[in-house]
Order: sequence, then C-alpha cells, then structure tokens
Amino acid sequence: MMSSGNLSAGRAGLVLAAVLWSLGSVFMRLLGEPLGLGLHEPHLTPLQIAFYRGLFGGLAMLALVRRGEVTFRPQMVGMIVTFTAMSGLYLSALGLGPAANAIFLQNTAPLWVFVFVVLVLGERGDRRGWETVLIGAAGAVVIVAGNWPWSAPAREQPVQGLILLMGLGSGVLYAIVVLFLRALRDASSAWLVALNLLGTAVTLGLFVLLNDGWSAFVAWVSAPSGRQIAVLAVFGVVQMAIPYWLFARGLRTVSPQEAAIITLIEPLLNPVWAYLLTPEKDTPNVWMGIGGGLILFALVWRYLPSGSNADREPVPHGEGQGGEP
Repeated sequence: MMSSGNLSAGRAGLVLAAVLWSLGSVFMRLLGEPLGLGLHEPHLTPLQIAFYRGLFGGLAMLALVRRGEVTFRPQMVGMIVTFTAMSGLYLSALGLGPAANAIFLQNTAPLWVFVFVVLVLGERGDRRGWETVLIGAAGAVVIVAGNWPWSAPAREQPVQGLILLMGLGSGVLYAIVVLFLRALRDASSAWLVALNLLGTAVTLGLFVLLNDGWSAFVAWVSAPSGRQIAVLAVFGVVQMAIPYWLFARGLRTVSPQEAAIITLIEPLLNPVWAYLLTPEKDTPNVWMGIGGGLILFALVWRYLPSGSNADREPVPHGEGQGGEP
C-alpha cells in the first residue's frame, strides 16, 4: 500500500520538475538579451542554443541509462529528426518572439496527438477528447490571429508571422514525437530522452557541416564564450535532465492524469519569468491571455478524472522532456 509520504514526495517532485522546465525562457533571455551580464555576446542563434542544450542535457541523461537499456530501432531515426525540428522551431519562437505565444502554442501538442491518433491511426475518440480539441484549437486561433502583425510594416509582417507559425509548428511536431514515444513505449524512457537530446546535437551539427562546410562548422561550434558554455551546460542539465528524472520518479507514485495536471505549472510560470526579465518584450496582451487560458482549460478538461477516463493515456508536458508516452 502506498504511503501518504511517498505520494506527497512524488507530487513535490512533479512540482519541482515543472518549475525547472519553466526556466527555458530564463535561459533564452539570459543568452539573447542585454541584461547587463554580458551573456548575450557573442550572439548565439536559437539553433546553436538547441545544439548545446541537447549536447549537455543528453550527456547528463546518459548517466540514468543502464547498459542493457541501450537499443536501436528504425523508428528512432524518425523520432530524433522530428525532435530536432521541434526543438529548433520552439527555441526559435521562444527566442525571437514573446515567450507566452511560443509556450502556449507548443502546449497544443496533446490536442494534435488526439487528432492524429483518431484520424491517422484509426483509434476511437471520445467526446471529451473532441471537446478538448475544439477548445484548444480556439485558443490557438485566438493567439495566432490576435497577435498576427496586421499593422506592422510590410517587410516585418512575414518575419513576425513566421515566429507565430514556428510556435504552432513546434506543437504539431511535438505531437509526432509523442506518437514515436508511444510506438517505442517498451524501450527505456531515459534512453529515448538521451537519444533525442544527443540526436538533436548531432543532427544540427551535421546540418551545419554539410550545408556550410568545415570552416563554418568550426566557427559555429566555437562561437560561444566560456561563460556562455557554462550557462548552456546548466541549461541542458537543470532545465532538461534533472526535471525529467524528477518526472519519471514522480510517476511511480502519482497517477499520470494527476501528473499531467500538476505539470501545467510549467506553461503558467514560463512566460512569467520572461516578463520579469524583459517586460518590454514579454508583456502579455489580451489575446495571449484569452488564447492561453483556453488552451490550459482544454488540457485541464482533458485530464480531469471522470467515470470514463480513468485509464486515459496522458501526454507529457514540459518542452522536450519526452516523458512516459
């Protein structure tokens, strides 16, 4: 029988995991904005940040992988490529635009998972699932339409619009990653996360090498200063590896449905940290509030216990953490 102490410890671990996941906007602002710490120079692109975050986070995750858990399957290649593209889009949207837009739009992933499972895999969908999709889709439309640069100068409209679409695209790709994780559910979760993170670093590195040549690759990899490397290492370990470990331990005592609700702390806190650091860039507007509220309500509605959803399979929260599918 599970003790109340174990349950409380599991819940506390999930709360801490969500808080650590929410620090993504903090690291992106530290590395991208002039906050007086000198960490924004030399300038690092979102793809460079994704490369180093994946490298350091993946190496840390390897410490949790047992030798017997190391396996390779063809589906893992597709998972890694999709995860890499998702990370690139998400960090680009998070770094170039308001944090709230990127975070809420990526959190549409559970809605896309439901749609793909029903329409592509042919599984039976329930009424609450479709209600969730409609509510969440309405939230995404509000964010994109409300923040679309209708009044911006003509030359800025494509860029600002693309940033919004990158956030939405990251949610779609994250859903595909979850489907890969679902297909690989009998493999070690820690190994899958390590593969995704290290695979991101390898894939991005190969892309730069093959596209731009050896000299450009060396310059790209060696661009960060020593202080930036230190921050990137903390980014990978603290915002990716440690919260995943806490999340996995929490699921030993906390139901997946409750874990999904608890980790909604992450998309609530993430834009708050960004606003505290760069209010001129991350002041929320009414469209973010309405759209984000609809998306979060949709997720709560999806995972709230009911008589017919006791065994509902959850979708992991926290960008890129790749938890139990």
